[in-house]
Amino acid sequence: METIGLTFVDWAIILIYFGFVLGIGLYLRKFTTSEEDFFLAGRRNSSWVAGLAFLSANLGALELLGMTGNTFKYGMYVAHFYWIGAIPAMVFLGIYMMPFYYSSKIKSIPGYLKLRFDEKTRVLNGIAFAIMTLLVSGINLYAMALVLHTFLGWNWDVSMWASAITVAAYVTLSGLMSAIFTEIIQFFLIWFGLFLVSILGIIEIGSLDQILNRLPESMNTLWSTSGDPTMNGMFIHWAGIVLGLGFVLSFGYWTTDFLVVQRAFSAKDLRAARMTPLLASFFKMALPFIVILAGLIAIALSNDPDSGFKLLEDGGQINYDSALPMLIKRYYPSGLVGLGVTALLAGFMAGQAGNISAFNTVWTYDIYKSVLNRNASDKHLLWMGRVSTIVGVIISLGTAYWAKSFPSIMDYMQAIFSWVNAPLFATMLLGMFIWWITPNGAFWGLIAGMLSSFFLWMGVKFQWFNESVITMSSVQSDMAANFWRAWWAWLICFALTIVISLFTKKKPKEELIGLVKGLTKEKHDAHLPFVKRPEFVAIISVVVFIILNLLFW
Repeated sequence: METIGLTFVDWAIILIYFGFVLGIGLYLRKFTTSEEDFFLAGRRNSSWVAGLAFLSANLGALELLGMTGNTFKYGMYVAHFYWIGAIPAMVFLGIYMMPFYYSSKIKSIPGYLKLRFDEKTRVLNGIAFAIMTLLVSGINLYAMALVLHTFLGWNWDVSMWASAITVAAYVTLSGLMSAIFTEIIQFFLIWFGLFLVSILGIIEIGSLDQILNRLPESMNTLWSTSGDPTMNGMFIHWAGIVLGLGFVLSFGYWTTDFLVVQRAFSAKDLRAARMTPLLASFFKMALPFIVILAGLIAIALSNDPDSGFKLLEDGGQINYDSALPMLIKRYYPSGLVGLGVTALLAGFMAGQAGNISAFNTVWTYDIYKSVLNRNASDKHLLWMGRVSTIVGVIISLGTAYWAKSFPSIMDYMQAIFSWVNAPLFATMLLGMFIWWITPNGAFWGLIAGMLSSFFLWMGVKFQWFNESVITMSSVQSDMAANFWRAWWAWLICFALTIVISLFTKKKPKEELIGLVKGLTKEKHDAHLPFVKRPEFVAIISVVVFIILNLLFW
């Protein structure tokens, strides 16, 4: 087996990082005295702290290995996940949805569903989210183990357990507080550890233009080839990108996925909470210059027979996820290799810690306290949070072995998000903006959306019908099927929720004040000059987003 071959210095860097992370958990434990400290980090973080943690919780296995590997496979089109697949949704969350979330003092997204609709809708979403989180958590454990196993030569089982025990230890000690602190450290470690890959790649090849010139046209643009699915690497029409990814999947993830929204809940006041996703949006837009650029460099080098660069092969099949580690091996000298490997592991631990801290909150409040023990004391809930963290990590080990069986972690992730987040976004959107949407309409609409998405996924997987039924295109593409399946699940949930609401009992308007736009007085930040308001930052973010799309059109 081929390994990177770490020196003593490399090992020292990795071990110091693991020791430091566990030390933070031990230190912060003394500040974690109440259930609000454990689940919401005491609600005292600034917008910068919450914003960096917000993005870092998203910087897991999918972002680093998965997206670099997918760039090698699909080219520049993967940047859509960072730009149209993130920025509009992050701005919408900060400007329109955060005031309802934060002001209602909820501890989780299902908590909002209880206030807006009823207990059964809350429990349905809580269970679905808990299952989804553990499935995604397994991906991060699998990806950490992939690095330790493939590039350091460790045994698979040892790699899995070493990863799991470290995360379980520091999240159990002080909950969201230690998760956020380590996520911020991991954020900077990822940037410093991996940005050098892109710089050294540009230096070797010559310039960004020369990198793009070495790629086929289907891989070096964002939009110009999207009118014809056969002309781009992802085999998808622009309508699928805009509706499936840009609207449903991105809004479903960034505005309803408690994993990231929980970080904004930890902010010290409403303005800081609204600024959290807005500040994070600028770093999100910059990430392709690490992740996507590294994938493009890998393509350019692999197309040059004199470069000697190639990805690892597993049983004769190319391992696309090995693109970033192989670039680290190519460019980094002794010592820096340890930093690069540590940056990869930090990314996976950030994603894993985010998933586990979100899981323990939803399990404790929205399933355990809501259904199993309604009279639980604060002290008991704190204990349950710690127990559920350990149980969550153990279950994640099982899902990690399942993730290992999938052909790519990207297919696995998009399938999960289309089952849960896509229909949930329809429910949240209707609930926040239309007062007469009823509890029964929300509950049955959400069930229909989830089941329809799962049925469409099963239908394509087991060839009950051709995927062209979903994508409305004769070209076969897993990614196109993912995007369009999310759109249809959202549409089914949206339509059925409205229809059922027309014939079922509505909640009185007075019960919905503070939960629905139009029934709630909004005076936040009115005393501030416009340039200091979140709206001004949102405008700058959208302008930068438009410029980037035009530059790489």
